[in-house]
Amino acid sequence: MNSYLKDDERIDQLYSKNISIIQSSKVFSFSLDAVLLAEFAAVSRNKTKKIVDLCAGNGAVGLFISERTNAKIYEVEIQDRLADMASRSVKLNNLEDQITVINDDLQNTTNYVKKDSVDVVTVNPPYFLNYETSEKNPNEYLAIARHEITTNLSQVVQAAGALLKMNGKFFMVHRPDRLTDILVTMREHRIEPKSLQFVRPSKGKLANMVLVSGIKDGHYNGVKILDDVIVHDGDHYSESIEMMLYGKR
Repeated sequence: MNSYLKDDERIDQLYSKNISIIQSSKVFSFSLDAVLLAEFAAVSRNKTKKIVDLCAGNGAVGLFISERTNAKIYEVEIQDRLADMASRSVKLNNLEDQITVINDDLQNTTNYVKKDSVDVVTVNPPYFLNYETSEKNPNEYLAIARHEITTNLSQVVQAAGALLKMNGKFFMVHRPDRLTDILVTMREHRIEPKSLQFVRPSKGKLANMVLVSGIKDGHYNGVKILDDVIVHDGDHYSESIEMMLYGKR
């Protein structure tokens, strides 16, 4: 296992999926939003043929989805170091035949994956607008992952719309305070919003994440608001989160 690692890296396990993933506290580690997005994304074992995960980071979402489908999965990540971590995690899990890591700007994805050919696009994009006055993480890897420095919401959704086939499905995790921007931008790029699911740290707390789905060229309106995801039950993870992380209560 150590042959897969660089000096500041470790191997973590998502026990519910039997997936190992290379992480680094100095570079990048996946968080709960990646687990939630992978769980939220609707894929089938055989009907889903092609999946693209944009803003893939260290490859967590694609890796977590892989056990639920036989689809070919493309993970697109602009940062060299993160893409390298993702590629090594793919090898660590013996998934080279299923998952391909693309180290490039997401706006170039159609150079690798045919336009209008993808069944499912997932994305865990940078959440924060890149104002000049914004306080950013001094760690460049984390700053790019969290702030719209190398891409922005419009570019992400535009890239997804170009990749998806008609009636292809789009799944994103983001922040509720960007929800108006999200819904308007999706419709601008021919992805009609279809469901929303809010994530709350605990009951009675304001939502701090939102999961959004859409369908390319889908019929207007008909958005469903799904039951909230509650992360904590007292001092512990809720039963649903325990299942996502560990496969048991």
